Amino acid sequence: MSDTRSDALDLTGLLGRTVGDVVVRLPKTLPPTLTVGQARAAFGDDHVHMLLVTDAGRLLGTLVRGDLPVLREEADVAEPALRYAVLAGRTIAPDVPAEDARQLLVAGGRRRVAVVDADGRLLGLLCLQRRLTGFCSDADVAARAADPRP
Repeated sequence: MSDTRSDALDLTGLLGRTVGDVVVRLPKTLPPTLTVGQARAAFGDDHVHMLLVTDAGRLLGTLVRGDLPVLREEADVAEPALRYAVLAGRTIAPDVPAEDARQLLVAGGRRRVAVVDADGRLLGLLCLQRRLTGFCSDADVAARAADPRP
C-alpha cells in the first residue's frame, strides 16, 4: 500500500465519491474462534493494523494491538480474542462521502475503519494512507502482498 502508487486515491480523486467507492473490498478476515495468541501472531506483521473478526460475512468485532490484554499466564493465549473486540467507533457506512470519512479518521487519529452495511455485513476496510490525503486501493493491497520487502 505504498503511498506513491498512481492508482491510490488522493484528495482530488475523493470528490463526489463515497466510502463504498474507495473501500478495499477484499480485506483479510478472521473467524470468531480467533484466540488472543493468534491475534498477537497476526499483529506480528507490521502491515496489519486492524483485525476483522467475521462470521458468515457479518462483522462481529475489530481488534487493534492495544485491545489485546497483557498476557499474565500461558493459558491467556487460548482466550477468545472476540472478548476484546470493538465495533463502536470502528465502522462506517458505505454511503458516507469519502472526504468526510477521511476527515473523521484524521480527526480521530485513526487510519482504519471497517465498512459495513445496515445489517452489519462487512463490505470492506477503509485504509487511510500514511500521508492522510487518500485511501489505499485493492491494487495497493495486492502489490504489497506480492512485494517480498518488509
